[in-house]
Amino acid sequence: MGTNSKIGGGGFHHIALKVRDFDATLKFYVDGLGCTEALTWGEGDSRGALLDSGDGNYVEVFAGGSKEIKPDSAIIHFAFRSDNVDAAIEVARAAGAEVTVEPKDAAFSTNPPTTIRIAFCKGPDGEVIEFFQSTGERQL
Repeated sequence: MGTNSKIGGGGFHHIALKVRDFDATLKFYVDGLGCTEALTWGEGDSRGALLDSGDGNYVEVFAGGSKEIKPDSAIIHFAFRSDNVDAAIEVARAAGAEVTVEPKDAAFSTNPPTTIRIAFCKGPDGEVIEFFQSTGERQL
């Protein structure tokens, strides 16, 4: 499985968020964006959940985060693949996300030419989420 010979496998398994409101975050990702709970554990500020984004890549959520919105960090954003960015951003908006970039196309002068469609929003803890759709000849 995977093609990275240096680390044996490859690809992302999960990203992890330490959040201020565990229940609101679960509601957003599960009820709002359609992730499914693969595992849950703990109580109170020791709670955690592993949420399947739909293709075996996960968002891991931990309770006990700071009550303030976090300043910028080394992670700029994370992206979900979508076959319809316009519909995905509307689902996020309906779930209470603040949309920061409406759906737009982007073209790159590469060989072969590559076009994508993207949109961005903020999750419950201020995390920046991108919805990403390959639209050109080269599928990313």
